[in-house]
Amino acid sequence: MAPRYAAATAAILAATLSGVASFAPQHSAFAPKTVSTPNHNHKNNHNDLFGTAKSAFFQSNDAVSASSDTALWAATLDGAATQTVEDYVKARGGNRVIKKVLIANNGMAATKSILSMRQWAYMEFGDERAIQFVAMATPEDLKANAEFIRLADSFVEVPGGKNLNNYANVDVICKVAQEQGVDAVWPGWGHASENPKLPNTLDELGIKFIGPTGPVMSVLGDKIAANILAQTAKVPSIPWSGSYGGPDDGPLEANLNAEGTIPDEIFEKATCRNVEEAVEAAKRVGYENGIMIKASEGGGGKGIRFVDNEADLRNAYVQVTNEVVGSPIFIMQLCKNARHIEVQIVGDQHGNAVALNGRDCSTQRRFQKIFEEGPPAIVPKDTFHEMELAAQRLTQSIGYQGAGTVEYLYNADTNSYFFLELNPRLQVEHPVTEGITGVNLPATQLQVAMGIPLYEIPQVRQLYDKPDTYGTEKIDFLAERYRDIDSHVIAARITAENPDEGFKPTSGSIERIKFQSTPNVWGYFSVGANGGIHEFADSQFGHLFAKGPNREQARKALVLALKEMEVRGNIRNSVEYLVKLLETEDFKNNAIDTSWLDGLIREKAVAVEMPSHLVVVSAAIFKAFEHVKTATEEVKESFRKGQVSTGGIPGINSFNTEVAYLDTKYSFHVERISPDVYRFALGGNKIDVEVTQTAEGALLATFGGETHRIFGMDEPLGLRLSLDGNTILMPTIFDPSELRTDVTGKVVRYLQDNGAPVEAGQPYVEVEAMKMIMPLKATESGKISHNLSPGTVIGAGDLLATLELKDPSKVKKIDNFDGMLDIPEAAVDIAPTSAVTNVLSGFNLDPEAV
Repeated sequence: MAPRYAAATAAILAATLSGVASFAPQHSAFAPKTVSTPNHNHKNNHNDLFGTAKSAFFQSNDAVSASSDTALWAATLDGAATQTVEDYVKARGGNRVIKKVLIANNGMAATKSILSMRQWAYMEFGDERAIQFVAMATPEDLKANAEFIRLADSFVEVPGGKNLNNYANVDVICKVAQEQGVDAVWPGWGHASENPKLPNTLDELGIKFIGPTGPVMSVLGDKIAANILAQTAKVPSIPWSGSYGGPDDGPLEANLNAEGTIPDEIFEKATCRNVEEAVEAAKRVGYENGIMIKASEGGGGKGIRFVDNEADLRNAYVQVTNEVVGSPIFIMQLCKNARHIEVQIVGDQHGNAVALNGRDCSTQRRFQKIFEEGPPAIVPKDTFHEMELAAQRLTQSIGYQGAGTVEYLYNADTNSYFFLELNPRLQVEHPVTEGITGVNLPATQLQVAMGIPLYEIPQVRQLYDKPDTYGTEKIDFLAERYRDIDSHVIAARITAENPDEGFKPTSGSIERIKFQSTPNVWGYFSVGANGGIHEFADSQFGHLFAKGPNREQARKALVLALKEMEVRGNIRNSVEYLVKLLETEDFKNNAIDTSWLDGLIREKAVAVEMPSHLVVVSAAIFKAFEHVKTATEEVKESFRKGQVSTGGIPGINSFNTEVAYLDTKYSFHVERISPDVYRFALGGNKIDVEVTQTAEGALLATFGGETHRIFGMDEPLGLRLSLDGNTILMPTIFDPSELRTDVTGKVVRYLQDNGAPVEAGQPYVEVEAMKMIMPLKATESGKISHNLSPGTVIGAGDLLATLELKDPSKVKKIDNFDGMLDIPEAAVDIAPTSAVTNVLSGFNLDPEAV
C-alpha cells in the first residue's frame, strides 16, 4: 500500500469498523443512518418500467437524477493538487471515464463490489462517492434487508422471483442501465455474468460492460469451447467427450472463426445433446475413475454431477439439464487425488495479461468450495509459474479483457496439471488473492474498463516492486516476476446450509450476526441485523478471511474467529462444522484433495458431538422456560380481559414436558422451587437447575456443577437447540408413513409413479432449493402416493407424499427412557429467608424442609 494511503485507510476503516468486523453489515461508512422505505403502491406517474431510483442517502423517496454534470473533485491525500476522475483516467493512459456504475447482481457479489470500489475511490481521490453505484433490488431482497441495497447510492426495484426475472435477465439489466444513465455495468458472478448477450447489448447502447467482450465471453464462458481452445494451445487435458485419450480419437482443436467463436461442427463433436449420447461418451471415457456430467454454462456447484455407472448417469443427466436449462452438456473423466488450483488473471485492452498468483480451492462438497487459500502451497513454485504462464498465454492469445480465473486439476503425486476451465468473471474467493497481493480486484476491473493499461495501475506496479508507483513504463508480464508472496490467507464461506444433512440449503430470517474482526481476520456479510436469506438467494451470506505469515498461523487465526462467531436466526449454518474441518489432521497437514470433504460427509467422519443426556436436559430446560413464559402470559391476558379464573396458575409452577432425542423419549416432571430454579424429575433422577435469561435472550443454566448457554427455536420439523455454541436438531416425532420436506423451495419432479414401490433411503422426489436441484430420500419402505404436483412451492415441514408401509412391524420405534441420566445431581442452595418467601409465593418447596 502506498505510504500516502495510510491516512486514508485509517480514516475509512475507523468509520467502518467502530469496534466490529471490517465490512460487517452492522456498521458501514457508506451506509445511511436511515433508509427510506420503498413505495410499493406505485401510485406515482413515473414512466420507467421498474420504478424510479431510490436514494439510500435521502430521507424521502424522491427520484434521483439519472445524470449529473457536477465534477467529482477531491483532494489527493498527500496534499498535491486536486484531481478528478477524468484527470486520473487521462494521466494513467485510459480512454473512458466511468463515474456511475450499475451493480447487476445481489448478495455477496454486490456487497463486496461496492465496498471495494468505494475504498479505492476514497484512497485515490479522498472521496468514497467519486463513483456512484445504482443497485437492482427485488422485493425479496428488500424484505430480507439485503446489505447491498443499503450500501448503494440508489436502487431500482425490479421483478421478484427467479433470477431469470431480474439479475439474470439481460433485457431488465439493460433497461435499468439505460434509464439510470450509467456509464458501466458490473456483473459480478453468477446470474448474467457469463451471458454474452449482456456485453453485446450494452455495447450497442454505448454502455461499458466491466468484463470481457461478448465473443470472447462466448468462447471462454462455455466450458466445452474453453477446453477445445486449451487443447489447441497445447494445455494438457484429461479424457472427456472432446478428447478420449486414444491415439485416433482426440484431442479436438480449433481456432476462432471470423465471428470469434469455435466452428459449430467441432463444438458439436464434444457435446452430448441427449442422454444416449452421454451414455456413449461415458463408455468411451470409462467409468473406472468415475464420470463427471457437466453443463457447459454451469458454475458454482450447479450443473455438475458425479456418477460411476450408467443408471446413475441417466438420472443425473436429467438433473443437470434441469439445473442449467438450455446449456450444452459434456462428459469428463474424474481426476482422482486431484487438487483444484486456480490462477487469477487480468487482461487489458492493450494486449497485456497479468497473473496475480492463485488459490487452492480443494476443500469442496458437491463441487462447491468451502475453504479457499492462497498461495497454493501444495504446488512447487516453478510448476505454479508454468501454470501462470500457460494461463497468461491462453488469455492473451484471444484478447481477453478484465478479471478471470484459469482453473486446473493438479496431482501432487506426479506434479502434473490439467486444464479444467476458464471462468470469464471475478470469483467469490477473489479476496484471498487481494490479501496476498495487495491488489483490489473490483477496482482493477474498473480501471481496466476505463482503458488503463495494467502496467499503469498503481497496485499492480507495487506488486512488481516498481519504485515509481505512478510511473508509466511498461512491464513485460510474461518475462518479469512479481515480488515473492510472504503471507498466507485462508477463507471460509459462511452459508445457510445444514452440514448434518449433507449441506442442504436453508432459508429464513437472521436476527443477528456476531463477528469481531482482528488485525489478521476480516470478513463481510450480505445481510444485516434482522435480515434473512430468501428462497431465491444464494446460500452463502458471509465470507471470512484469515491472514498469517504461513499456512498454520492463518489456519489458527481462522479457527479462533469462527469459534467466536455466532449467527442467530431460523436458518442453519455451517460455522461449527467448519471449525471441526480446520482442526482435522488432514487439513493441518495439507493432505487433502477435491474428494476429501465429500468422503467425510458420506462417512459422517466429522460431527459436532455433544453428550446426549446434556442435550436432553438442556432441551427440557428450554421447553420448561418457554412453558412458564407462555403460561404466565396467558394468565395475565385473562386478567386483562376481566376474567378472574385462577385455574391456570398452578400449571405455571408444576407441569410435565417431553423431549425426544435419538429414538428415545424422555418424560420430565418439572417443579419451580423459586423464580429462577427448576427441579426436573425423571424416574429416579432429580436435577435442580438455576436459569437466568440474558438481555439477548440466551438462557444461562447452571446444573450438575456447570453453567451452559442455551438458545432454542421451534421449527416445523422440530426443536433447533444451540448448546454452548453447538447446534443440534431434535426432530419432532412424525408418523413414519409421512414423507416431509426439510427445505424450502419447489417440487421439480417425483421419481416414482403414484402407487409405485420405494425403498428406505431411495430418492423419491427432486426439489429445487436455493437454485440447486436435490433429491429427497424416503425414510421407510412402501408404496408411495404423491401429495403435490411438480412446480408446487413448498416450505420446511410440508407433506410431500405418504407411504403405505411395506412392513409396519419393522418401522423404527421410539423407546421410553427409564435409566439414570449421566448428569451429576447438585442441589441449588437457597437462603432460608428466600425459601420462606418462595413457599409463601406459591413455589413448590417442601415447607418442612425450609
